[in-house]
Parts: sequence; C-alpha cells; structure tokens
Amino acid sequence: MRIDIITVLPELLESPFNHSIVKRAREKNLVEINIINLRDFTTDKYKSVDDYAFGGGAGMVMMIEPVFRAIEKLKSEREYDEIIYTSPDGEKFNQKMANHLSMKNNILILAGHYKGVDQRIRDYLITKEISIGDYVLSGGEIPAAAITDAIVRLLPGAISDEQSALSDSFQDDLLAPPVYTRPADFKGWVVPPVLLSGHTAKIEEWRHDQSEERTKRLRPDLLDD
Repeated sequence: MRIDIITVLPELLESPFNHSIVKRAREKNLVEINIINLRDFTTDKYKSVDDYAFGGGAGMVMMIEPVFRAIEKLKSEREYDEIIYTSPDGEKFNQKMANHLSMKNNILILAGHYKGVDQRIRDYLITKEISIGDYVLSGGEIPAAAITDAIVRLLPGAISDEQSALSDSFQDDLLAPPVYTRPADFKGWVVPPVLLSGHTAKIEEWRHDQSEERTKRLRPDLLDD
C-alpha cells in the first residue's frame, strides 16, 4: 500500500510515522508513506499557499493553484483509489471505513488548513471527505495521521498477532471487553474468576456479554446503528 499526504506542515507528520506499529510496517515494506510539502507547488516567491476569501470574512483559504498542481503531478505518476480531504464537515471516520480503506492500494490525503481549501478542489478532485470528530483542529495533519495509523495497523503483518486487530473495539460494532493481567489479586482487587478458569467457551461468552454491557452503557448509539 502507498499513502501520500499533502500538507503545509510536513514536520507535524514526521514523528507519528516513525514509531510503533506504523514504523514497523514501513520497515517491512507493507506500506509506503510519503509526505508532500504543498509549498513546493506554489510559484509565489514567499511560498504562500493561502489567500483571502472572496466575499470577505475571517480566515485564509488554501489556494486552488498549488493544490491542483500537487494533485495533478501525483495523479500523473499513479492511479489513486481515493483522494481524501480532511475536514470537520466530512463523513465521520470509523472502524468500518478504516477496514475499507485498508484494502486499497494507493491513497492520497490532502490535509486541510486555514479556513479550508478552495471549494473547487473539493468539487472536482476530491473523492472522499473525512472528519475524525465534531470539533475543529488547527489543521488536518492530526486527522491525516490518525486515519493513516488506523489503516496501517490493519495491514496483514503490521501487527504480530493479527487476531488482536480483529478483536479491537468497533470491529463488530461493540466496545472491547475489560482486560486484565498479572497479578490476579492486587490489594484485594481481583480479576474475574472466569478469566482464570481456562474454559475457553465460558471466557468468550463472558467477553461478549461484557462488550454488550459496556456498549449499552457507554455507546448505545453503536447499537442503534
């Protein structure tokens, strides 16, 4: 898989992709992640990529020309399965979407910034708009990193225990059950006896019941969906 990310702040994305599961996936050549500096595609001598909005109002807007040049250059080199724009008003990102995107070969992400990008980019070049939540961040770099992390950890071989990813929260529209490790008794706080029983069927039944109870209590909206 290849993931290209266009950003005005490439330094913000260096650390998230150089540690933990994403780093190991890159080292195994399971994924290629490229960070593209949007400022490399502007003809402005000051490397500006934003301008005032037509009609006035607060905030700056990402200009159409450098974004268009960046996307067109990348598209000339390969075919993208999705060209994603990170935006607060995009489709809410969830585990099902991460699963779907993990099966793609080439993904391009445009990290939004300032007041947003010229609407014509969204109208004519973007194939999918994604939001990671109902709040506003300083830029789309953190959402781009979150989306990338969620996708990469699903790639076969990225996690040594692949069953671990399949049992994560949201994979079956349920939250994950509680987990425990040694010691079994700490200050009188004990692990549920069923987990120490060695009875696989009873353990799995307990975990499922706990997932359902936890989801009903904390995220009933998942059950409604």
